[in-house]
Amino acid sequence: MSLLSLVGRGGLAGACAGLASGLVSLLMGGPLLDRAIALEDSHGGDEVFSRDTQQVGLLVAAVLIGVSLGLIFGVLYWYLHKKDLLKDPWGRSMRLAGAGFLGVSLLPFLRFPANPPGIGDADTVDTRNAVWLAAVVISVAAIALAWRIAAPGQPVRQLAAAGVVVAGLALLFALPGSVDVDGFPAGLLWSFRLVSLLTLALTWAGIGAGFGLAAVRQAQRIAVTATA
Repeated sequence: MSLLSLVGRGGLAGACAGLASGLVSLLMGGPLLDRAIALEDSHGGDEVFSRDTQQVGLLVAAVLIGVSLGLIFGVLYWYLHKKDLLKDPWGRSMRLAGAGFLGVSLLPFLRFPANPPGIGDADTVDTRNAVWLAAVVISVAAIALAWRIAAPGQPVRQLAAAGVVVAGLALLFALPGSVDVDGFPAGLLWSFRLVSLLTLALTWAGIGAGFGLAAVRQAQRIAVTATA
């Protein structure tokens, strides 16, 4: 099983996961976005792209993000398990997907949850993006360190790994960059955020499940061939 085949498998799993999460985002988040855009327009916002164009762009972006994450997933899977790629492919795939969700999505989200259009000063976009990127780097570093420390059947090391994750989360909340959401409907805001978090979870779950299922099937084929 080569690195190239694992990367290709990850890219395909990511594309499917991205498409699924994009469709869910359209179905569940579309009405929320429409309400948020209507609020923005009522305060003098200009529509640069039509709503149909935005929806197509959302789907394309979701697929591209899924593919990118899937490609990285394949490389990481190979690097972590290259000594024995056929051992427990489903469990390994789902654990890696869970770690990816925690490091890339959930921990940064807890500090900087997604906001709908109309929230945040346009003049601070670059600064907010830089701080968010720093949050992702800190989160990924914390999860990677926790992954190295944790060991099955060793409670002390598992507690130490959990402590690393908590410390990383504390660092995230030390970062500046809170966005003023005063005046925006709280129900709409949190509905949008929950849908955003759901789509992130679906993306990672789809990558892990798709990659894992393909790995299990290949392992079974190899076993049958070896037996024959």
